[in-house]
Amino acid sequence: MDANKPFLSAGATLVAVLGFMPGAQAEDSAELAKKALNPVAAMYSLPVQYNWDQKIGPTGDGMHSVTNIQPVLPFTLNDDWNLISRTILPVIDQHGLAPNGAADKSGVGDITQSFFFSPKQPTESGWILGVGPAILIPTGSDELLGSEQWGIGPTAVALKQENGWTHGILANHIWGLDGSPPDNKDKVNQTFLQPFLSYTTSTLTTWGVNTESTYNWQSREWSVPVNLTVTQLLKIGGQPLTVQAGPRYWLDSPDDGPQGWGFRFAFTLMSPR
Repeated sequence: MDANKPFLSAGATLVAVLGFMPGAQAEDSAELAKKALNPVAAMYSLPVQYNWDQKIGPTGDGMHSVTNIQPVLPFTLNDDWNLISRTILPVIDQHGLAPNGAADKSGVGDITQSFFFSPKQPTESGWILGVGPAILIPTGSDELLGSEQWGIGPTAVALKQENGWTHGILANHIWGLDGSPPDNKDKVNQTFLQPFLSYTTSTLTTWGVNTESTYNWQSREWSVPVNLTVTQLLKIGGQPLTVQAGPRYWLDSPDDGPQGWGFRFAFTLMSPR
């Protein structure tokens, strides 16, 4: 059974409903649109992001989809600092990656848990900052879906928002903790870089581009998907949310990795504090 079918079905229903809903027009909508683009905004949110990629494996016939469930929880530390918790739980479905269906699997992957210590106010020049630890938790439901090892490292984000533009970068590096990984696994040692640029219009539509590049220091290989997205802020019964869709293209990937075009669909439920 395709583990992502419930998410796709819900997403399709949501899109159909939203097609008949007007955009949010409340006074605070512009501020909500900005917060939706800020990884360390002091706002409860639940992003659900579906990614589909193709042309994977030795024959190039494989497909891979990941539904990332990414709750964000803000905590007030004092008058000057927030702590932002960002969790990524991937739900994975893959087929055709190996002959005879040997790698056909559906299930959950490893959780990446990040904590950002973030000043409540931007710097004098307008930069919003956050820094803290990133933790890899081996929650993979199958050995083919996870690293089977714990990892930890630093993470940081810096962004600036002005005149409708948002630009910045989110990055982390995770090392596998001491101890031998399973015989069939390399020790985790990877850098993640996510530079992003977007522009939000007066109708609260955001046009964006980013890369979510990973460099594996063990295999010395890059994974570089480029995402082109359109995001719309809406309100349904007073509930603010964003809906996002767009293509993605793989500029570089490991041997037998994704090639060519893919697709992203996402929605985010928001609960301003």
